[in-house]
Amino acid sequence: MTANTVRKIVRRLEKIYPAIRTSLKHGNAFELLVATILSAQCTDERVNFVTKRLFKKYKTPEDFVSVGLRALENIIRPTGYYHSKARHIKLSSKMIVEKFGSRVPDTMEELLELPGVGRKTANIILSVAYGKDAGIAVDTHVRRLSKRLGLTKNDNPDKIEKDLIMITPNELRARVTMLLILHGRNVCYARNPDCVRCVLNDICPSAFSFGRE
Repeated sequence: MTANTVRKIVRRLEKIYPAIRTSLKHGNAFELLVATILSAQCTDERVNFVTKRLFKKYKTPEDFVSVGLRALENIIRPTGYYHSKARHIKLSSKMIVEKFGSRVPDTMEELLELPGVGRKTANIILSVAYGKDAGIAVDTHVRRLSKRLGLTKNDNPDKIEKDLIMITPNELRARVTMLLILHGRNVCYARNPDCVRCVLNDICPSAFSFGRE
């Protein structure tokens, strides 16, 4: 696959999804960070339901440092894995306050210092909150579609990101991430993808093969 293929994918998907944005509701970079941590193994819809209540009570990194661990766990419990998520949020908030002057850092290196933050989360923060396209966030949808479209042969998210970066022009990185996520949610499902309705079926090596597997 080449950069021209990626451009073709982006052009076609943009016609279907003209408003490209994260579905995680947030008011600033810190809220986006918290919401993204909560989104691991959880739907954005459920995260938004939880953060609507969460962000009414706790608004700043200082608030999350002060809140008791048990109280935070009780609120975020519906997102799953709430013990580790609560711990990561509190530790990250503490580091943001003490090391970064209560501001979410805007570089990949600094974001990766935060507990519970991997490259996927860091890429989302950089792209959505700061408009920086440092890389490509590889979630379950991006991973699935990248393999089906023949953009990578790897399973490891870090290796998939490297493969995608090699063939994706810098200015398209953020759009590729969001477009693949949206298409994965709406057409290219994990099970029984809707190949008939897919605008990429003529360039997708996996199109129409699922019923025969």
